[in-house]
Amino acid sequence: MQLTVGTVGRAHGLRGEVAVDVRTDTPAERFAVGTVLVTQPASAGPLTVTRTREQNGRWYLTFAEASDRTAAEGLRGVELVVDVEASDEEDAWYPYELVGLRAEREDGTVVGEVVGLEHLPAQDALVVREPGGQRTLVPFVRAIVPVVDVPGGRVVLDPPRGLLASDPVDDEPTDEPTDEH
Repeated sequence: MQLTVGTVGRAHGLRGEVAVDVRTDTPAERFAVGTVLVTQPASAGPLTVTRTREQNGRWYLTFAEASDRTAAEGLRGVELVVDVEASDEEDAWYPYELVGLRAEREDGTVVGEVVGLEHLPAQDALVVREPGGQRTLVPFVRAIVPVVDVPGGRVVLDPPRGLLASDPVDDEPTDEPTDEH
């Protein structure tokens, strides 16, 4: 299976260096000099890393196949991918392991299917397609997604009321007195 470890961003400078949107916990390992990366689309690669650096938390790479700014700009948006096995960490899953899982409540009621994973600033979010076709972002935190059962083909959700389109927030009755007599 292939996993995206980065996406090429804008060119930086005149010698082919590019900024990379990192999607891996081990960028120094994944982007080591000499590493050959497969690309999506495949026609853009493979790309061989010739230089790598990190500055202020941002990663910059230079590839043998893109030695100037024009070539580097042509790589913008290209995904850098690697072949991987299933994750061996207890609470870590690759997006491809999650896509296609049935999303259900704790009582077993099916509320949709996981169709993706989005990396948001605060935390990751599961992208769930509900039966009505709605696309819902579910914060991927233990309090809301207490069970991820890849072998069983499901994730269990305990969403707050109103998160899912199939579970709208109703106007709650108030205890305030009315003018009716």
